[in-house]
Amino acid sequence: MSTASRPYPIVQDLIDSFASWLKHRRELNEIRRLDRGDFDRIANDLRIAPDDLEELVRHGKHSADELPMMLEQLGINADGLGRAQPLLLRDMERVCSLCAHKARCDRDLADGTAAENYHGYCGNASTLESLDRADVAPR
Repeated sequence: MSTASRPYPIVQDLIDSFASWLKHRRELNEIRRLDRGDFDRIANDLRIAPDDLEELVRHGKHSADELPMMLEQLGINADGLGRAQPLLLRDMERVCSLCAHKARCDRDLADGTAAENYHGYCGNASTLESLDRADVAPR
């Protein structure tokens, strides 16, 4: 739906944001109802530490939205990386989700300067530098 066809776009955006927030709160409550054994088994199935899983759930499903944009600015095809090394990509998503430098990253991504600056703050910097660009370059 375009902004022109929405009579009150700001109000609609607020409603959508609230609905997303409410859905996330419900998901958190559902996770909290699991007993610790079930939660630990889920974490084990996902091959992730239970504390990391708890933190990832708390951050929500958009907590790694910066990663595809970072990959793009570095000339790395996220789909190609996912096909070539799915576990590596998943771990990079985990690192991105738990990052404490989101504001700086978002600013650099918006300015188009992330490729020059990410080394100083990105938890995935060493992994990104080690990738063979030929294997995951856009096609």
